[in-house]
Amino acid sequence: MIDTTPGAKPFAVQLKALMDLEGRYQPKLSGLRLIESAQDNNLRMTTRLRELEVKDLLSLTRFFGFSSETFSLATSLLDRFLSVMKIQPKHLSCVGLCCFYIAVKSSEEEKNVPLASDLIRISQNRFTVSDMIRMEKIIMEKLYWKVKAPTALHFVRLLHSHIQEQLDTESRKILSIERLEAQLKACHCSFVFSKIKPSLFAIALLCFEAQEQHDPEHANKVFEALKNLQQQLNVKDGDLVCVRELVGKCLAEYATTKCSRTIGQRLRWTISGRTARQLKHSYYKIAHLPTIPESAS
Repeated sequence: MIDTTPGAKPFAVQLKALMDLEGRYQPKLSGLRLIESAQDNNLRMTTRLRELEVKDLLSLTRFFGFSSETFSLATSLLDRFLSVMKIQPKHLSCVGLCCFYIAVKSSEEEKNVPLASDLIRISQNRFTVSDMIRMEKIIMEKLYWKVKAPTALHFVRLLHSHIQEQLDTESRKILSIERLEAQLKACHCSFVFSKIKPSLFAIALLCFEAQEQHDPEHANKVFEALKNLQQQLNVKDGDLVCVRELVGKCLAEYATTKCSRTIGQRLRWTISGRTARQLKHSYYKIAHLPTIPESAS
């Protein structure tokens, strides 16, 4: 069990535990490179198809009001599976929904876990519950039943909490955890971050956000704390600069009209009266990528 609750254990102990685990749960680089090199001909998995699937999972996460942890874990499971299995594009929606369902059952309270049949109906997929059961078993076997992976979200929350403890009241406003988590979700939709270690991804995101706040007086204190964390994470300057630039590029693209529009028609569903009565009213809200908060205050 991964516990990054502030104060649960000493920071150094929690950080070491995450760092010891992250390498074991990284998607296989060779498999990711195969996806990256594939042509978009509907015969093989491509980066574009993977990114579209993750955006669909983000819409489902928001539709059901599930946590950032559920979405990050679902993305991790999907990338890990795609990196070890060559799947056909026609099976991707089933794989993605199964990874999402595994993450939901792992991260959410049992009372909030929807039925598999409702997930299929809401996402407007044409496979059956039996198909999901079979695919879920395949996914779990290929991942050796290791679900609780350390994600970039775990690192972001742990590092953010540690930094906040070292700052005064005004300096703490530089880094908003809500904004950081929203930015993290946006970056998860980009395939390039699948190849980056969660710890490096997390500190690069924190550095980017601190840099963007344009508040030298208080940001300097944050950068000092981040520099110390960089050393603890054993992250090289060059790697940090490179990933920080990737974060900036991704968030700039996400902020455009093209990336902020409704993802597609898949979640503009029509459901039966029976299903409508079973679903909560709050489920009917949105089917688009969420807007990242404008400021940290």
